[in-house]
Amino acid sequence: MEMKANKSKQPRKQRKTRYNAPLHIRHKFMSAPLSEALRDKYEKRSFPVRKGDTVRVMRGDDKGKEGKVRSVDLKRERITVEGVVVARSDLSEVPRSIHPSNVMITKIDLKDKLRESALMR
Repeated sequence: MEMKANKSKQPRKQRKTRYNAPLHIRHKFMSAPLSEALRDKYEKRSFPVRKGDTVRVMRGDDKGKEGKVRSVDLKRERITVEGVVVARSDLSEVPRSIHPSNVMITKIDLKDKLRESALMR
């Protein structure tokens, strides 16, 4: 099944396209900007975030914190980062989910050859 690009300007149709997008397209939505060093090295501005990448939080209460990506949730379009937690009323800590556009990739996990070739493309 091939997904066509949304040509509509209507916000409702733009949202519908995003919410109903298949997982292989949602992977693109999970992109985050690269740090200056990575940007110069790979000549790319942004790249999809994956578990194992090191990111720095650029927006929100946890701005400036850096850690490895714990999990990537394609369904909800969110990631969790080590060290970025929120305290519950019973004082237990749970990971805070962050949108990938609010982080910057500082170190890329290149264990996968396909990912390396995507960066070089």
